[in-house]
Amino acid sequence: MAELARSPKQIGNTIRRARKKRGMSQSELGEKAGLRQETISLIENGNPATKLETILAVLSVLELEFQISSRSKLSALAVERPKL
Repeated sequence: MAELARSPKQIGNTIRRARKKRGMSQSELGEKAGLRQETISLIENGNPATKLETILAVLSVLELEFQISSRSKLSALAVERPKL
């Protein structure tokens, strides 16, 4: 599953989709990551104050990885100018 996420909300949506694809509840994911269900809910809702360490723990349980890459000019323009 390759997805592009550039905001906390997009990261949360990606995590939610991956969790549901695996048939896990927020409580189950939280248990496996050593977090509370409420924390998983905050992450999935795009809480910008979530620590990177917490995100990485959730991604590990979901067998996902965090990658950093340069933005292409085309994708950077798409973010800067909303489509009408």
